[in-house]
Amino acid sequence: MSTEDIQDSEPPLDTNIFKEISKKALVDALNSVNGSKTLVLDPSLAGPLGLVTEVALLKHHGVDKMFWLEAGPLSSNTTNIVYLCRPMIKYVRIISGHIKRHAKESSKHNYTLLLVPRLSSLVSRLLEEEGVLGDITISAYNLQFLPIADDVLSLEYESAFKDIWVDGDESVVYDSAQALITLQKLFGLFPRLLGKGDHAARLINLLTTYLPQTSNPDTLFEPSTIFDSLIVIDRRVDMITPLLTQLTYEGLIDEVIGVRNSHVELPASLVNPPAPQAGVAAAPPPAPTSSTSLRKENRKKYHLTSTDPLFTELRDLNFSNIGKRLNGVAHKLEEDYKRNHSDLHSKTTAQLREVVGRIGGLQSEHQSLRIHTGISELLDPITRTEQFNKSLEIQQNLLASYNVSEQVSSIEEMIAQGADLEMVIRLLCLASITTGGIKAKALENIKRDFLQTYGYNFLPLLLSLAAPSLAILLPNPLPPSTPPEVTAFKYPFVPLRKSLRLLIDDNLEALDEVENDISFVYSGYAPISVRLVQCVAQKGGVLSNPAEKEKTSEQNKGSFGGKVQAHPIVGWKGFEDILATIPGKTVDIMQNAIGAAAPLGAIAQHKVKTTTSVVFFLGGCTYTEIAALRWVARQNRGRNIIIATTGIINGTNIVDGLAGIQKTITGTKDAGI
Repeated sequence: MSTEDIQDSEPPLDTNIFKEISKKALVDALNSVNGSKTLVLDPSLAGPLGLVTEVALLKHHGVDKMFWLEAGPLSSNTTNIVYLCRPMIKYVRIISGHIKRHAKESSKHNYTLLLVPRLSSLVSRLLEEEGVLGDITISAYNLQFLPIADDVLSLEYESAFKDIWVDGDESVVYDSAQALITLQKLFGLFPRLLGKGDHAARLINLLTTYLPQTSNPDTLFEPSTIFDSLIVIDRRVDMITPLLTQLTYEGLIDEVIGVRNSHVELPASLVNPPAPQAGVAAAPPPAPTSSTSLRKENRKKYHLTSTDPLFTELRDLNFSNIGKRLNGVAHKLEEDYKRNHSDLHSKTTAQLREVVGRIGGLQSEHQSLRIHTGISELLDPITRTEQFNKSLEIQQNLLASYNVSEQVSSIEEMIAQGADLEMVIRLLCLASITTGGIKAKALENIKRDFLQTYGYNFLPLLLSLAAPSLAILLPNPLPPSTPPEVTAFKYPFVPLRKSLRLLIDDNLEALDEVENDISFVYSGYAPISVRLVQCVAQKGGVLSNPAEKEKTSEQNKGSFGGKVQAHPIVGWKGFEDILATIPGKTVDIMQNAIGAAAPLGAIAQHKVKTTTSVVFFLGGCTYTEIAALRWVARQNRGRNIIIATTGIINGTNIVDGLAGIQKTITGTKDAGI
């Protein structure tokens, strides 16, 4: 991606408005409790709140001390205690325990419970059963979309996938509808609603029938002039993509180090380097220490933000190109340092002031370069390990349906070697989906070996993967007792591979010269979810390579950098047969007012003005899908893309969620205020 591309791809709308809405709602909720207060916080909300506010703001609005919401005694010096949590049974039990303990100790407090994102009758009933409902005031903190990038909105709902497809809890579908309705309140109705998947259809049904609200603003009675469509992708429609190893820079950081709420834990020396000595401000900072010493250091959180120009340039690149790009940036900065150092001589005061200002900017750029070089050095050894490359080889062979039995044998060998549990499960599920199921006898042997290697406590994980609601680890052929919904959901991967052009012959050495297709995010494989979006928003990109067309048309359309005018949104037209082969409902309706669906074609398309398509992933999306959608948005003029999701996922956190593997916040009960 060139610098020009980044500059031209202006954010389609100011997503920071959602941060301000969430911040104001939090301030109003805190101010509703007069006086000094102790805040007891659900640990899973710490990250999302960190995207909304800072500790200083909480203190300014009366928060004296903050603790994690966890079992055990709670000691508070303030009369007011405010609990902020999601409506979960375990938290209700803990809160009830605190209130009862304080009553026994004759410690008087005023209790307030702020539920995220809305009130729950279940919570009230449980508090009543515990006998403490009269002692606590219950209200809601409506935390909805949070901007995690200029073009990405997330509900930051970590358990959304498990809630829907394992626990059968569709609360997140309702909450997603509420968040999308807020989007419509701000910018007007989505003129066209498209979706693929059963839960996507349910979400769109909620949007068109409208959920009762306290007020109906005018924007809910007229089509938006900003949006042209909402495209909802049900995560179960494409389970292959999150099972694959992400190969973009940001995606690989998430795979190897882990990104939570746009923050990554890095060695402290990278985040806070030693302060420069006096008199050497114009000198470049020293090179990072070795990757071995970095991995042993204490960790500190670092925000991966769009305000960092270098990160914005690197995040969507295939990792194979990162080293070359970092070297280019380093050489450029070195030249800038030398030029500014020479400019310090024989200059007027005004000119010197300008040079010193430039040096300050270069130092911030150099610090960013230092951090991303350090991150690259942490990732590089992992990508060179035998296990990592063997996993990639198995993935590529399964996607190509090459010697499947040998790939299954390789997975068995990985189990015998004690490879990462998450990697093994990801490969097994990938083999099952892409081949229509693993041979029954081989699958039984694999399950036995898996449980003997990793422990029988993971039996519920294997059962969940094979359950009708998920059905991503199945035998072939299916036994006669298989429920009909499982049989109906058999995934047609091999036909889709051809019809959606999923596998692209790609020269890895040329990836830094031209991004040939969305498949660059997986070094030759195109995510099905993004291909489905292209079926609506970039139809030509499904059938052929738009980047190649760009080369030939650039001379004729030089003023637009070779970009082609985006075609009007006409639904799934041209791809109906392909959509019909994919399990799950297909939706395409028009809106002209809340509660009223217009006939197709009833609303005129905006032909000249730049519009925005919103792509919503129900159940989570990966960083590679975000990178691929950004690529799609860059190919055409006249249409921007906003990506919205219930949360950021990868194969590892999906497996961890299903297996009940908790990777919690470490530290003391005191949350830091």
